[in-house]
Parts: sequence; structure tokens; C-alpha cells
Amino acid sequence: MRETLSIVMRMGHLRRLFPLWLVGLAVLVLWFSTWLLLALVYGVVMQFFVEYVMHRFLYHRDPPAEQSAFNALYRTHIGHHEFPNDPEFFTGDDHWFAVRFGLISVLLHLAVLWPFTGLAFAAQFAVVALFVGSVSAYAFYEFCHTLAHVKVPKGWFGQRVTQSHMKHHFNDHETTFHVSFGMGWIDRLMGTTYDREDAKTRYDGERILSMGMDPEDLRLVTARKAFGITQTPRSKSA
Repeated sequence: MRETLSIVMRMGHLRRLFPLWLVGLAVLVLWFSTWLLLALVYGVVMQFFVEYVMHRFLYHRDPPAEQSAFNALYRTHIGHHEFPNDPEFFTGDDHWFAVRFGLISVLLHLAVLWPFTGLAFAAQFAVVALFVGSVSAYAFYEFCHTLAHVKVPKGWFGQRVTQSHMKHHFNDHETTFHVSFGMGWIDRLMGTTYDREDAKTRYDGERILSMGMDPEDLRLVTARKAFGITQTPRSKSA
């Protein structure tokens, strides 16, 4: 637990989100109402869907042909699949992305709610939903994700999170896109629940760590060199 928390607390994007979380918490306390509790719940649930959508449709999209775009995707996610136990690849290298995403989301919610609720309440709802609810859910995701990958003693909770996420990494990278504990219902809703028999038909031990790509694909080789990686990843079965 201590090692997991230590890694999470050093994540640059979470450190940059923390001041926004404090602002949202202050708004929740100073203007507390049942509606803001609803905003909190809404923000949490929305973030769990964002987690799924980004993981499935952004990080697991078809690899770009253009090398600089491919390098960006490699640093964001492919590298994590190739070297799943390296904390360097637990997150991307753009530590301000989450802040920009959060601020834009607040502005969009503000624009939608303002005509119906007025500026003050729209701002309160958006800030509490995004800065408290969503940021808290995002931090929980990072904790679950880190716990799944670090080699530390794990109790019931850690074992459940790890077993679920390792299916995505080592059995079938086309399923189990949720990471946060208890969010398997989103995969069921979206039709990407892990199925052992389907996984067997898709499994390729040589390509599983490279998300279906040939490990010697020139784009992968070039990206590894760009980030100072000298070895080729090997699957457990290799």
C-alpha cells in the first residue's frame, strides 16, 4: 500500500490537479446543498465512463502511420503494454493534459447549464462535479491501476483489481477496458467483457504485449529508440 501510494503521489498530473480539487472542495463546503451532492455523484460516474472511453477508443485506436503521432501514442499507452511493470509508463508525459481536460469540461458544463440555472449555480455544479467528483474518481483509477502493476503484498481488494486488469494486458487487450474497482459493469454494458474462449481465439503470444502489432514493426522500433529503450519486450509465454 505504501509503495503504491508513493508512486501515485509523485504523478505529475495528479499534483497539478490537486489545487483544482481544493477549489472544488471549498465550493462544496461553502455553498453546500443536495444539488451539489448530486453534482459530486454525477462527476464520479462521468469520470468512470471517461476512463473507459479514453482507454478503448483513444489509447487502443489503430496505431498511427505517421511516426511522431505514433511516438505520442507509444509514450501514452503502447509503451505501458510493452513494459507493464515500469512506473515510467504508467502515465503519459503530458502532465498538463488532465488540467486542460478538466478546465474545458467545466466550461462546457457551464455553457450548457447557465441558460437554465443561472451563472452562479452552473459554476458551482460544474466545479464540484468536475474538480471534486471527477478528479477524485481519476485519483482512484490511478491508485487501482498502479496497485495492479506493482509487485507488493495484496489483500482481497488488490488481488481483485490485479486479476481483472492483468486479463487486459496478458490475455486479451480487446476487452476489460475498465480499471477502477467495481466498474466491470461498464464493460458489460459496452460489450467488452472478458470471455475466456474468445480470448483464446484472439491470443497471439508474440504480439500480446505490443497490442497486436509485430514487436519488430519499424514504428515500434523507432519509438523505443526515441525513448531510450534498448530491449524488445517478451511475453510470458515466449
